[in-house]
Amino acid sequence: MHDQVIDAAHAETDRPAGGPSGELRVELPSPAAVTTLAEAREAIDGLDAALATLLEHRTAIAAAVQRLKPVGGFAGRDPGRERRIVEAMAVRAPSLGPDRLAPIVNAIIEAGLDAAESGR
Repeated sequence: MHDQVIDAAHAETDRPAGGPSGELRVELPSPAAVTTLAEAREAIDGLDAALATLLEHRTAIAAAVQRLKPVGGFAGRDPGRERRIVEAMAVRAPSLGPDRLAPIVNAIIEAGLDAAESGR
């Protein structure tokens, strides 16, 4: 297992996880290094915790977008922008590809919009 910075543009190895830079460090275990069910579940739990943190932060930033654009909420969705998001993510996750990522991104966007509209 090894520790990697999710966004290498903000990588500074001398800063602790969650440090002043706001960087998030998450352990990205090699699937080949996972040899037991317990190790696999532990790795998934760590990844899920990082995903939850990222999704919470993404939702907060998306709420700011809703405040800033002239037409917000579900009416203000931009299919072209959403397609570009999926394509950019597919570059980082080629084994998932755009067809698998599109419904995930859609669900994330819808959950974020719903949270923004409900004020949570």
